[in-house]
Amino acid sequence: MSEPDKSTARTIDIVEASLKRRYARERRFKLMGLGAVLLGLLFVTLLFFDIVSKGYTAFVQTHIALEVYFDPAVIDPDGKRDMAEIARADFRKIAREPLAKLFPEVTSRGDKRALYSMLSSGAPYQLSKMVMKEPGLIGTRQVVDLVADDDVDMVVKGNIDRNAPAADRRVNDQMIGWISKLEADGVVKKKFNTRFFTNGDSREPELAGIGGAAAGSFYTLLVTLLLSFPIGVAAAVYLEEFAPKNRWTDLIEVNINNLAAVPSIVFGLLGLAMFINLFGLPRSAPLVGGLVLTLMTLPTIIIAARASLKSVPPSIREAALGVGASKMQTVFHHVLPLAMPGMLTGTIIGMAQALGETAPLLMIGMVAFIVDIPGGPLDPSTVLPVQVYLWADSPERAFVERTSAAILVLLAFLIAMNTFAVIMRRRFERRW
Repeated sequence: MSEPDKSTARTIDIVEASLKRRYARERRFKLMGLGAVLLGLLFVTLLFFDIVSKGYTAFVQTHIALEVYFDPAVIDPDGKRDMAEIARADFRKIAREPLAKLFPEVTSRGDKRALYSMLSSGAPYQLSKMVMKEPGLIGTRQVVDLVADDDVDMVVKGNIDRNAPAADRRVNDQMIGWISKLEADGVVKKKFNTRFFTNGDSREPELAGIGGAAAGSFYTLLVTLLLSFPIGVAAAVYLEEFAPKNRWTDLIEVNINNLAAVPSIVFGLLGLAMFINLFGLPRSAPLVGGLVLTLMTLPTIIIAARASLKSVPPSIREAALGVGASKMQTVFHHVLPLAMPGMLTGTIIGMAQALGETAPLLMIGMVAFIVDIPGGPLDPSTVLPVQVYLWADSPERAFVERTSAAILVLLAFLIAMNTFAVIMRRRFERRW
């Protein structure tokens, strides 16, 4: 009995040693997986921190509070209150005079030019709009918060180091001295930058905004939604509920799945060749952008809609048919309402994907410099991702913060759309 006992003991030892090795490998694999997840979260956190740290300052803008005298001799010398004449008045002189009074020691032409450059080139237009809106301001003195130049804005926000060597900064010592004096007098203010959300693009960073790009994104996504959702749902319903199962429908299904993996720039090339060159639609219009993004999002919506239809239990169809409903009534009265939450979720995710696309829109010319906010789908416009691309290529430091701020706004839209999709899924999803 001693020999079998020894053999059994050796076998148990071998098995236990093998189990220890396997358990050790499993623990190492779990630790590697956990490490990969933590490493990914670390990189994402660093990315978000970098974007936020560079972009949050764009939501405030530096202003200089100056006592402006709306001189009638300059604005309306005839006293007729003719708006056309008022619009042609020299408001640049009106904006510069308060600065000249604050710094009477500045007399040379070059120094005056540097002093006046502390105000944004949009300051005269700011005063012009005020007078056009309220002509009663003519002849009065008002303290107006005028927009500061982007270099002044960067100094006040600390993005340009005042103590750095003069060769390493855009602002010279003289202007830093002027800024310090204005700050000591309490006339430098930082206010919420509403222009960032309401203005179109501009070559002056302090005047540039995402209003035009946001409007272009809205019209582009509106066209995409109006076309892709009904077409995608109709195609999914036909393929899943009515189409016969043969080689042709199999070929269509394979092509739909393959189109979902096609690079987005290919759809841009298709849109350039078809919608612009062949059909002659206007370049850089949200209508063309919406058509291109419709082609790109259709496979995603069709696949999601078919998956939702498949998730409806066959008993629903059998019960409807059993009580005398036709095939059409079964699909549209019973199956489609139950599958609609999943379809809407897939559509929202497809819209979120379309919102972040840049390459296909670059191909159809939506990279143009657009100052005016578009009023419809046929007006020239750009979109938020392209606006980010344009600003990222600008050398000014102020455009760096606006690029990051535009990314934050774009990410906020994407997170909101995906969150809405998850909420809808959880609220309307039925478990069988």
